[in-house]
Amino acid sequence: MIEVLYFAWVRERIGTPRETVETDAETVQALVDQLRAREPRYAAAFQDLSALRVAVDQELTDFTAPLAGAREVAFFPPMTGG
Repeated sequence: MIEVLYFAWVRERIGTPRETVETDAETVQALVDQLRAREPRYAAAFQDLSALRVAVDQELTDFTAPLAGAREVAFFPPMTGG
């Protein structure tokens, strides 16, 4: 089980800010693939991974990151400064 958090437009497309997901995914990419296969709203949210950032246990990482031992994965759009 892993806690998955969604922020900004990712949350809006999926319709929830967080959920607990049962997964055997070994990497963030494998988790994304599992989520995409769930429903069209997940497929829409994860359509363009270049428009997303990911953190595993609050550490910014990439989609190849391993999930072994991870408790939390967060997806969010890139932040912009002003």
